[in-house]
Amino acid sequence: MSVTRQAAATATETLFRERYSEMVGLAGLLLDDRGAAEEVVQDAFAKYHLNRHRITDPEREVSYLRSIVCNLARGRLRRRAIERRLRPAPRLEVAPTPDVALAQHKRHTVAAGLAALPRRQRECVVLRYWLDLSERDIAETLGIARGSVKSHLHRGLAALEVRLEELR
Repeated sequence: MSVTRQAAATATETLFRERYSEMVGLAGLLLDDRGAAEEVVQDAFAKYHLNRHRITDPEREVSYLRSIVCNLARGRLRRRAIERRLRPAPRLEVAPTPDVALAQHKRHTVAAGLAALPRRQRECVVLRYWLDLSERDIAETLGIARGSVKSHLHRGLAALEVRLEELR
C-alpha cells in the first residue's frame, strides 16, 4: 500500500472511531431504525473513503460525511416509502408491559412528529437539536444558505409542536 493510500486509510479510521456513534445517531433519528442507520453509516464511510481526495479543506471532512449520511438516509426513506405502499406492515401480536409501552409511545410520538415534517425541516431540526450543530454547520452539511436553515428550523419547530400536541 502506498504512503498516500495508507495515510487516507488511517485518516478514515480515525474519523470512524471519532464520529461513528454520532453518525449512527443522526441516521437513526432520520430513519427511526437502528439497524438501517448502522448500514447507512457504514455505506457513508465507504463512500467517504473512496471520495476523500475531493475534500480540499480538512475542516469540511465531518460536514462532508454528514452530507453523505443525510443523502443515504433520504434514499433509504424513499425506498421505504415505496415498500410501504406496496406491502402492508405486519401486525404485532404481543402487548408490551406498561413501562415499555409508555416509553415506546413517547418515542413513536416524537418520531411520528419528525416524520410528518418536510424533509429539509426534519433534517435541520435533527442536526440542530440532536447533534447540536450551529446554523453555519447545518447550512454547510445540507448545502443551503444560513437563512434557509433559520427558516426551516422555525417552521419545523412550529409544525412539530402542533403535531406533538395532536398526537398526545
